Order: sequence, then C-alpha cells, then structure tokens
Amino acid sequence: MAPQVIVLNGGSSSGKSQILRCLQDVLPDPWLAAAIDSLVDALPASLRTSDGIDIADDGTVSVGSAFRELEAAWMAGMAAMARAGAHLIVDDVFLGGAASQERWRVALDGLDVLWVGVRCDPLVATAREVARGDRPIGMAAQQASLVHDGVVYDLEVDTTGTGALECARVIAARAAASPH
Repeated sequence: MAPQVIVLNGGSSSGKSQILRCLQDVLPDPWLAAAIDSLVDALPASLRTSDGIDIADDGTVSVGSAFRELEAAWMAGMAAMARAGAHLIVDDVFLGGAASQERWRVALDGLDVLWVGVRCDPLVATAREVARGDRPIGMAAQQASLVHDGVVYDLEVDTTGTGALECARVIAARAAASPH
C-alpha cells in the first residue's frame, strides 16, 4: 500500500519546501502540504517568546510548553486529515531528533508513513540561508545534523548537489514501490 503521509525532515534551508512542491507535481494524486513554517506563521505574536517559539539572532531555536501544546494539536489535526482520506506531505524540522519523530509517530499511529531525511552540506545550506535573507545566519549550520540525531528513515536524499525535482522523483518512486 502506498503511504498516506510523507514526512520530510531536514534542517533549515536544506531544500524540504522545494522538494515538497516538486512532489506535489510528480505524485499521481493530490497531496496537501503540511509545513511546520505554516504553524509557526499562524502563531500570535505573544507566542514568539520563550514559552512559544523563540528564534535567537544566532539562529538557535527554542520552544516552550505553549508551542508544544499547539504543535500537538496541529499534528493531531494533520493526522485526522490523513485518516479522512487526504494525502499529506509534512515538512518539518525535528529539533529534538528522535523525540520529535516519536511525537509524529504517536500522532500518525495506524497510518502508512514514508519517513524521508533531507540532508544538505552545512556550507551549502548556509549559502542558501544567506540568499534567502529570511532566516538568521547560523540556523542552517546548527540544524544540519542536529535534526537527524536518532531519527530512523525509510529513505534519505541529499540536496547538496541534487536538485529538488530529482529528489522528489526518487521519493515518489519509493512511495509507489513502498509496502507501507
């Protein structure tokens, strides 16, 4: 059975969002984007603090209990959408490595999931970060390996020298062939 959910995990500026958009183009059915950035953007200004999500000038990201509560509700909502028949591509940054994956595992229990690690050389990710101009310099380098600590994947792609479309094609082929 093909997966109902594809989870892309990688650090900031690793290429997850571009891969997601390419996946939407190459997968045969409609897939909805479920990006952690959408949750962060939906937060009220009052939760851009230590109790919510705090992004320091050096790119360090800290999350508090209020963010974790809303994140759990968001994850449950995404899982409910998948259970209702929507195909989802989750674009996330597992700041807690294996613990972050476990939160998703619990939320997605009973669903067929394809876990994909999106890697990128820290120097390349940093160059992308500088070009983007919307992230503190240092975030990409800090997250490049941190987000993969202890995480178990079905597939990994590396965007250091491979474009988003080619990565998406590899993921789509694996999704079509996966006995999830």
